[in-house]
Amino acid sequence: MAEQLAKTIKNSKAPAIARAAAVLRLLGKSEAPLPLQAIARELGLVPSTCLYVLRALVDEELVSFDADTKRYALEAGVLTLARQWLRRSRFADLVQPAIDRLAQGFGVTVLGVQIIGLDRIITVAAAHSAGFQLNVQVGSRFPALISATGRAIAAFGDYPEEELKARFDKLRWEEPPSFDEWKRQVAESRRSGLGVDDGNYISGVTVLAAPVWKGRGRPSHALVAIGIGSALKRGGLPEIEGALLAAARTLTLQLGGEVPAVGG
Repeated sequence: MAEQLAKTIKNSKAPAIARAAAVLRLLGKSEAPLPLQAIARELGLVPSTCLYVLRALVDEELVSFDADTKRYALEAGVLTLARQWLRRSRFADLVQPAIDRLAQGFGVTVLGVQIIGLDRIITVAAAHSAGFQLNVQVGSRFPALISATGRAIAAFGDYPEEELKARFDKLRWEEPPSFDEWKRQVAESRRSGLGVDDGNYISGVTVLAAPVWKGRGRPSHALVAIGIGSALKRGGLPEIEGALLAAARTLTLQLGGEVPAVGG
């Protein structure tokens, strides 16, 4: 995380904002409040600089400070920002009923994610079932090209191969495919309209991703279904794939988007 922050700060036009965002993300991931030294160490910041950022965030009511334990945690002010975003997001409003039905109908975990170019995907909605639960929370961030969603993004994004290769080389998989194998899977995603990861990202787990469009061009969001590979095959993988694609197409139409022709 420290290396990533250093690179972000170096390329940023507003380093102070980059540091503040990194602190908020770290506190958001932590299960417990953190002391100054732990935050500074994790982010690779000079403690005095880290303290300056934390005090500014406390003043803005985005971070709380416990004077007894000398620890920091997210404050309720972040909810105000999140609530304003959710009010403006038609996708967040529309996607929850769809993923709830898919999760309960097929016994899988289903996510609604927003695509931020080739940088990352962000979970904006999640639905779990009694059959399979993966601990992915709203707000979780992942590299854009990882797993099934990455194949769908590459298939419909019209990105230069050299840019895809540079980002692909930095991905971490449990069972990593070669770049040539991954390209073949991307081509298959372009034909079928669906990204598939069969145990590469997490061994034994199958991930399906159906892109969603808010307009023309590159996909803006995706529906992601996650389950144990053997169980999905026993339960009827084609049925799950069809239901996921149908839900994604419905969302695209509701958002005023346009699904491109597949099969090419």
